[in-house]
Amino acid sequence: MKVISGTKVRKELLEKYRETIQKKKLKIGLAIIQLGDNEASNTYIRNKLKYTEEVGIESNLIKLPEKTKEAELIKVIEELNKDKKVTGIILQSPTPDHIDFTKCARLIDPKKDVDGFSEENLFSIRDNNEKIIPCTVKGILKLFDSYNIPVAGKDIVVIGRSNIVGRPLADALINRNATVTICHSKTKNLEKYTKHADIVVSAVGKPNLVTKEMVKRGFIGIDVGINMVDGKLVGDFTKEAGEKASYMTPVPGGVGPMTIAMIIDNLIELKEKEK
Repeated sequence: MKVISGTKVRKELLEKYRETIQKKKLKIGLAIIQLGDNEASNTYIRNKLKYTEEVGIESNLIKLPEKTKEAELIKVIEELNKDKKVTGIILQSPTPDHIDFTKCARLIDPKKDVDGFSEENLFSIRDNNEKIIPCTVKGILKLFDSYNIPVAGKDIVVIGRSNIVGRPLADALINRNATVTICHSKTKNLEKYTKHADIVVSAVGKPNLVTKEMVKRGFIGIDVGINMVDGKLVGDFTKEAGEKASYMTPVPGGVGPMTIAMIIDNLIELKEKEK
């Protein structure tokens, strides 16, 4: 089994991005909006700030009180949409319960939508006219490219139907001529679909979801799940399932590092589209 290392690919990409930004003298500004003080969000934001600043992007964290009203948040988004120094905007999730995250994230100008969550950007994938692809989805596609794993003509099962990973990933893979089946929490007899798949992607967040009995030998496993079990980060695949794979992403160190790298990739793409 070969490990698909997102950490290794991210390192290579960051060097490339730094060179591109310096060579083209790109002035890129990122605005991250955070409501409250969620500890997991703090960690994600520290990493986003660290890696964007490392490659020469000016990043700004706008930290709002947890009790900020939705109307006030919308006003901040509208101001950033108009700010010419801001190339891209991220609304950090999760937001407090009184904030409709999907509604507010979709108010970000599609031309500044780093996460690719706007209706325009999501529909562009479904329409096979891709604009900005959600970062986790784009990260998975980059891993396939980096490891020379073809998807055209492959039978791929995507477990998970969220608008952040599952659905846009399925659409993007179909655009690349894969045959895709989407499974989810209501799918009966999941093994029926995964057993014969060439590639299995799990983006559910449920430990031990995919077992060795559910996959064929030589399959390719992409584990997007992040679960804490006995103080350790684990994915959705069991260790034994991974041992049957020809290629497998580890957790941690697989898809996760690529998500942050694709924030930078999308920022560069958004900046170059300004011209």
